[in-house]
Amino acid sequence: MAAPKKGRSASAQSKPGRSLALILIAIVALTGGMFASGHTTPRLGIDLAGGTSITLKAKADQGSAVNKANMDTAVEIMNRRVNGLGVSEAEVQTQGTDNIIVNIPRGTNSKEAQQQVGTTAKLYFRPVLASEPSGAAPSPSPSGSPSAGSSPKPGSSSSPSASSSQKASSSSSTSPTSSATTQGRAVTDALKAGSSPSPSATPTGGPSPKPTPSASGGTDTAKLQAAYTALDCSNQDDRAKAGNNAKPGDPTIACGKVGKGYYKYLLGPAGVDGTEVKKAQAIFDTQGASGWQVQMTFNSTGAKKFADITGELAKNQAPQNEFGIVLDGEVVSSPYVRLAITGGQAEISGSFTQQEAQSLANMLSYGALPLSFQEQSVTTVTAALGGQQLHAGLLAGAIGLALVVLYLVVYYRGLSLVAMASLVVSAILTYVIMSLLGPAIHFALNLPAVCGAIVAIGITADSFIVYFERIRDEIREGRSLRPAVERAWPRARRTVLVSDFVSFLAAAVLFIVTVGKVQGFAFTLGLTTVLDVVVVFLFTKPLMTLLARRKFFGNGHKWSGLDPKSLGGKPPLRRTRRPAGPAAGPVDPKEA
Repeated sequence: MAAPKKGRSASAQSKPGRSLALILIAIVALTGGMFASGHTTPRLGIDLAGGTSITLKAKADQGSAVNKANMDTAVEIMNRRVNGLGVSEAEVQTQGTDNIIVNIPRGTNSKEAQQQVGTTAKLYFRPVLASEPSGAAPSPSPSGSPSAGSSPKPGSSSSPSASSSQKASSSSSTSPTSSATTQGRAVTDALKAGSSPSPSATPTGGPSPKPTPSASGGTDTAKLQAAYTALDCSNQDDRAKAGNNAKPGDPTIACGKVGKGYYKYLLGPAGVDGTEVKKAQAIFDTQGASGWQVQMTFNSTGAKKFADITGELAKNQAPQNEFGIVLDGEVVSSPYVRLAITGGQAEISGSFTQQEAQSLANMLSYGALPLSFQEQSVTTVTAALGGQQLHAGLLAGAIGLALVVLYLVVYYRGLSLVAMASLVVSAILTYVIMSLLGPAIHFALNLPAVCGAIVAIGITADSFIVYFERIRDEIREGRSLRPAVERAWPRARRTVLVSDFVSFLAAAVLFIVTVGKVQGFAFTLGLTTVLDVVVVFLFTKPLMTLLARRKFFGNGHKWSGLDPKSLGGKPPLRRTRRPAGPAAGPVDPKEA
């Protein structure tokens, strides 16, 4: 029984270099990633670096009243849009009865955030009754037969999905066309006003016949016909007013950008509502040429409606076989349908960048705002006071660290070198990871987060002290340093894990139940607690194993902090041959 145990102990003592090499490789890789990303410093919160403050005023023009319930719902949706995990340090709060203040820290894309917080993101799928170029007609392109449509994704083993790539058409077609690049930029234009796309192909289209709308829900056909005829989508005011206050169950008119020009659309009643989108996510199509796209999954009701409307549209001729994807009153895509699409999935595809696809998916996932908002003011927030507070916080952290180091030197002497080296490794990992989390999840370092990092110094030092005291206990029992290091580790490891688990659990609960800046404190505390476990296991313990082989520590020099005489150790334990038989008496477990 003893031999295998000795073998495991010898093996553990002979390979500490592997753990040290592993953590060294991790530090080098993370540091290289930090410099490669160009973000060599943590992103600071609005209280430390300033930022942008946006004031929005609620308007009751969507059939919803401006009341506390709707304002609270709007704040929650806006906060999820701009704050994500809750660590970007963006603040969304009400002011008075009808105003919302959004504070965005410097380093965040303020224009994108500004676009997201006030956008209602109302999505409808409407059948296209008629469409034609509006204003300056786009230049024609020699396109051939139709090449794209809402057919099931080829090669997919799951349920088919609808592609929202714009259609190409022949010279006799009366509907607008565009390439996938145009489609992706059109969706982006719906989110970012004023952008000028550069499509790889321009739409074609001959003269379109006059629309023949079928009135429903009390809509006056002649009035809608006149509005469609008079609509000029190249005029910004006309585009803004097109389809205003249109009910989902009534036909309407709308504009859509195709290439460098605009098309006007006559659309039927909404077949599917955006609220029936169960999930939206940005994905990268690795099997095709679509690149980044937004994949939507409908709920059971929406899936049935989508299958029904695509089944009906597939029976019609162009352009009545198309459906318009209408986002906030603008047609962002009008794909045609070849067959009914079941399975409850659809895609908006095109030449998206990753940021554009994620932005659209973000808005569709978090839902529409219950109220519309008008931007009142956009101001820049300075960080003069925050800089002073950061200086005071860093000074407090430096004083605390100096006191910890002083205590370690006085009490542990040579062992303090191990503790300080471990603190340095922990600080490097914390700094690099915080710098990488800035662009990755928009983590912002605010004052509470700085406090969490300062508290982590004590948590990390506590783990070293637990291990050092266990080693000293073994030396007091009469063991030499090398076996003492290995015997002390299992007990110290259990204590460190339990202590760090409690700290991490507290940080997790605090992160979940709180909002705002307190989440920054909880996130930093949880991160540093996890790093403490990594450093103790992969750096502190292997380093102690190596130092135990050095004469300075192994022989118990009086300045090593492991002098048996100073610790009051017993005489060294020695193995002695015990007589066999009943006269041998009981065996001392320590001796065994």
